[in-house]
Amino acid sequence: MKIALDAMGGDFAPQAAVDGAILAAKELVGKAQIVLIGQEEHVAPLLQQHGADAADLLFISASQVIEMGEHPAKAYQQKQDSSIAVGYRMLHAGEVEAFCSAGNTGAMLVGAMFSVKPVPGVMRPAIANFVPKLHGGLGILLDVGANAECKPEMLEQFGELGSLYAQYVLSINAPKVGLMNLGEEEGKGTSITQAAHQLLKVNPHIQFIGNIEGRDLFNDKADVIVCDGYTGNVMLKMAESIYDIIASKQIHDPFFDKFNYEAVGGSPILGINDNAIIGHGVSTPLAICNMLLQGYQMAHSGISDQIKNTFKS
Repeated sequence: MKIALDAMGGDFAPQAAVDGAILAAKELVGKAQIVLIGQEEHVAPLLQQHGADAADLLFISASQVIEMGEHPAKAYQQKQDSSIAVGYRMLHAGEVEAFCSAGNTGAMLVGAMFSVKPVPGVMRPAIANFVPKLHGGLGILLDVGANAECKPEMLEQFGELGSLYAQYVLSINAPKVGLMNLGEEEGKGTSITQAAHQLLKVNPHIQFIGNIEGRDLFNDKADVIVCDGYTGNVMLKMAESIYDIIASKQIHDPFFDKFNYEAVGGSPILGINDNAIIGHGVSTPLAICNMLLQGYQMAHSGISDQIKNTFKS
């Protein structure tokens, strides 16, 4: 198995990317090989510094970089030898089983839509994120930014996508799906969430438990939390700010430590034909390492095939 990494993606690339890849390679010995994609003049010297530790890494040259501030679609189209474009071509060709990047989020979404493409039947892929639970384990929250506005049918599909990920990657049997709303009662919310509730309620592929509220995010009421990308992104950034505040006050707690983005490393794009993960722009080597390990878990679980099979039927 090969897991690809955009070595040029992120505020601290390529140093953080190479260092993180070295950490992940040690964890994945005998399981998977890391493939670094980037500009040789910048990446090769860093690999040489690591010496023997970098011997198991593969390197693929890409002469261009999509910068953080560039227009995603235009840059992806014009820079076909960028590390993101090359990574997606390798993923589409089956040369790697997963592709990870802490680079331009928009370009990663564009590549997902136009290279590996959405699974037939999926209206819009979603970006997912992980929610630590007070009594242990993780839940999954989606969408967290790919789709600011959603139709009810899209929210229903997010419930299915999240449920499949929870089951096959997080190993949660019969995951409970909740719809984020401003009240538990069935009639609460906007016309969109009310209509989505009716669709989720009769969907035979999921265990829908009804509406949940913001206070239920970290308890065990739901394993899969469904919302539009606008709402999900606000909740995600709020959770990140809580961690920053606690860290600034030098308070250390095992539960709140899980709010640190480094703990998981990245957000998977669900509903596409392969495995792609978007990392935080400020990713450290630890975050890069955990993003690559998550890529391996996704590929090993066969989640993309499970999604294809579900929506095919």
